[in-house]
Amino acid sequence: MRILIVEDEPQLARHVRAALIRHGHAAEVEADGVRALQVAVRDQPDLVLLDINLPSMDGFEVLARLRQAKCAAMVLMLTARGEVSDRIKGLKSGADDYLAKPFAIDELIARVATLARRGGAPLSGSSLHLDDLHLNVPQRHVIRGGRTLALSPREFDLLQVMMQEPGRVFARTELRDRVWQGEPDFDVRIIDMFITRLRKKIDADSERALIHTVRNVGYTLRLPS
Repeated sequence: MRILIVEDEPQLARHVRAALIRHGHAAEVEADGVRALQVAVRDQPDLVLLDINLPSMDGFEVLARLRQAKCAAMVLMLTARGEVSDRIKGLKSGADDYLAKPFAIDELIARVATLARRGGAPLSGSSLHLDDLHLNVPQRHVIRGGRTLALSPREFDLLQVMMQEPGRVFARTELRDRVWQGEPDFDVRIIDMFITRLRKKIDADSERALIHTVRNVGYTLRLPS
């Protein structure tokens, strides 16, 4: 699923985003209520994880305006408020579920999966496509040009991150943080090695290279110019 995380606690937002990506979802973060509303209306995500205590506009107001704008995204309220009255207010305003902080990340993932089934959205991102490259996220299955490719778990995770945003240039440090989760003493040159391995498996037998190096910046997955 495409998920917008609206949370102004940076550490929590990073933790939630990383967990969702590990489970195959495309997840982005907004910390400001007004900005989050604009992004949600524009991008129409499948699910919004919405905190109540936000700068500029609180979560209840964001939710009300989302529904006024006919945004069909499911909404899971995330908040430190555990009172029944707040829970009822959120649900009456159009929220699909409610999870009080602090919460276990496994419970959040389970709630997201339940909402995906309820809303008919594809679980775990379902599949990603670019040209003749196809990625089945739940089955961790990769095909290019009709050929099944054997990728290691890290190769698959690296490819998935890049396929979620084709055309975007990823710095090595971001790929490290999203795939290796900021492992201590990590040498970012290891990413170069993994990119080389992916190129050999994905691009070697194709006329169209999909993995490209942007000098002094990083890597991107796109069709050739």
